[in-house]
Amino acid sequence: MKTAFLDCFSGLSGDMFLGSLLDAGLSFDTLKQCLQTLPFHGYKLEFKREMRQQISGTRFLVHLDKNPHGKHGHKKAEQTKSAHENRGLEAIGEIIGRGELTDSVKAKSMAIFESLAQVEGHIHSLPPEEVHFHEVGAVDSIIDIVGTVFALETLGIERLVVSPLSLGSGFINTAHGRIPVPAPATLALLKGIPVTNSGVRQEMVTPTGAALATGLADSFGAMPPMVVQTVGYGVGSRELPDRPNLLRIIIGHETEENQTDTVIVLETNLDDMRPEGLGYLMERLFQAGALDVVFFPAQMKKNRPGVQVQVVARPDQKDRLVKIMVQETTTLGIRFRYSQRIVLNRSNEEIESPWGRIGVKRVIQNEVARLVPEYDVCREIALKHNIPLREIYQWIESLNITH
Repeated sequence: MKTAFLDCFSGLSGDMFLGSLLDAGLSFDTLKQCLQTLPFHGYKLEFKREMRQQISGTRFLVHLDKNPHGKHGHKKAEQTKSAHENRGLEAIGEIIGRGELTDSVKAKSMAIFESLAQVEGHIHSLPPEEVHFHEVGAVDSIIDIVGTVFALETLGIERLVVSPLSLGSGFINTAHGRIPVPAPATLALLKGIPVTNSGVRQEMVTPTGAALATGLADSFGAMPPMVVQTVGYGVGSRELPDRPNLLRIIIGHETEENQTDTVIVLETNLDDMRPEGLGYLMERLFQAGALDVVFFPAQMKKNRPGVQVQVVARPDQKDRLVKIMVQETTTLGIRFRYSQRIVLNRSNEEIESPWGRIGVKRVIQNEVARLVPEYDVCREIALKHNIPLREIYQWIESLNITH
């Protein structure tokens, strides 16, 4: 599996992420052609080689027409930009929707903006659809987000692992006034994510960088065992006192059989739901991409019997699944946390059987492969041939003994 490890020893911003991908082999012309399909103008893209403490990398810049009040983060203060037009989710959705992008790039890009809207709305006591992004809604940030998602897909990266994020401190000036570092939106996005204190009194992780990490990473932590193929360095705008201001991306193929990835766990406790409503909720959650949905019996306050709903999903599915849980249950709130899991390598294949070709899972553990029956396939055969379900299971499992 082609895997990228993002080494964030000097933090993370959208332009540094794109710079690292360009340095790792992404064609600037390909990126430019993609972004030019987005329906706005008045900007110029540039990339150039720069050094940070004797290490060279690629700097990605977006030059806009005017710069009325500047933007915090890793972009240089002197670059020219257009006015930071306020944009809501609907306007951003229109821009992304009209671009010549794959459905996957559109969906992931919008999910990142939706996560930003959720946290900004909570901070400013507004519904997500009423949030106007200021800095994050500016043209250069749309370019950073859409460009990064497009770049990962174009380079064929199937899995992204992100190191603990190095945070700064101090204060920055934004459209909302003078705020502490890390910005409130950055911290809200990084709940449940490993972080470290860099000791640098500057913004090291921008809200856009935090949203990209949480929206695209499959796992957070140390670099996985891998055969390294490419290394790229994205250059930040500032010179830092104690480290090179670079973002390093390491691309290769994993060598470990078992993979560790990051999932989000959503939970809520209910004591006033009809049983059929819970069954319908489970169906909708699985249809929307949940990896697992479990109901646990719970003894709630005032001695009421209830049920705890637990949903396991990929991090980028959070907002969609939370919306379904709010719509389809009587909940007044949903807990969430990020958790890591170990996943065995598996693949789907077909084998010859007494009932024709049937689908099974092949799971590899300790260099030994075993076949695992698929319930839906076995159920269909059992009904069609009027035989016990366990007979089909036993036949498939017997292959693990004879081979």
